[in-house]
Amino acid sequence: MNDSDNDALLAVRGLKVHFPIEKGIVFKRRVGWVRAVDGVDLSVRKGEALGLVGESGCGKSTTAMAIAQLQSATEGQVLFEGRNLAALSPRELRRARMNFQIVFQDPYSSLDPRIRAADIIAEPLRIYARRGIIAMSDAEIMAKTLSLMERCGLSPSFATRYPHEFSGGQRQRIGIARALALGPKLVIADEPVSALDVSIQSQILNLLKDLQKEFELTFLFIAHDLAVIEYFCTKIAVMYLGRVVETADSATLYHRPLHPYTKALLSAVPLPDPRKERQRRRIILKGDVPSPSIEHRGCPFRERCPEAMERCALSAPKLASAEEGHEVSCFLFPNS
Repeated sequence: MNDSDNDALLAVRGLKVHFPIEKGIVFKRRVGWVRAVDGVDLSVRKGEALGLVGESGCGKSTTAMAIAQLQSATEGQVLFEGRNLAALSPRELRRARMNFQIVFQDPYSSLDPRIRAADIIAEPLRIYARRGIIAMSDAEIMAKTLSLMERCGLSPSFATRYPHEFSGGQRQRIGIARALALGPKLVIADEPVSALDVSIQSQILNLLKDLQKEFELTFLFIAHDLAVIEYFCTKIAVMYLGRVVETADSATLYHRPLHPYTKALLSAVPLPDPRKERQRRRIILKGDVPSPSIEHRGCPFRERCPEAMERCALSAPKLASAEEGHEVSCFLFPNS
């Protein structure tokens, strides 16, 4: 465990999630593994908004599911307030789950179409009240539900409506209200605006920012849109092929990226100034993202890296400090 783990609300150490590849219809046999997450290290302090960014398929959502204990980890630890979540009993985990909740990517499939909006938001409260974990009457649950609806920009008069009667942005507000019902300390937002129109995205992001201040929330915010990450997050972790390759605060990473992959990602973000956009040099990566089913001996980025060296094929660099508050996994920096 790192010293920083003691200060972190959430600490992820050596997290791996591997899925078996099987062949055969009757007698199945394992022929390999899909290494969706392959050794992720993260720390999130109280009050931070950590952005997890990378191309589609790099393992961001699988990491989120493993942190929320919705996906079993193959290896590694998820420490919440110093407690290893995988080591908790089912009863202890139910209590711990009050402190971390998730907002899902798709507001259309994450809500039960047969349940009214107020009941969707109230469901976590009712479940925990029935189990005796919290003490709330039906009247108190409904009062809190209507209050959350109003705080998330939904009229309480919409309480009896079904999900199909709401727009995409309104459905995501229901999902956010549901995530806040139990008063969590950490909210895992898994691409919460990627399925929404651009005009609605800004409204949801502003709502999340306001809620973070009001309820003193900590966020793990997952996205592939670097502009969204820059606006919302105070710290950023860049993922490539199941591994974190760079972490830094938002201002540092955007103005002085170190890893060649991070530089390539940032060069793809369009600039609002047409003159600067024409003058800058884009970094075009060769080839495609390798399959996560292939075991890589060296650096997984080396085949696409414009700065690859012979050493990169022999071993994988470790995520290490390049400067104060800035970690990178690259042999261009001596500590890796």
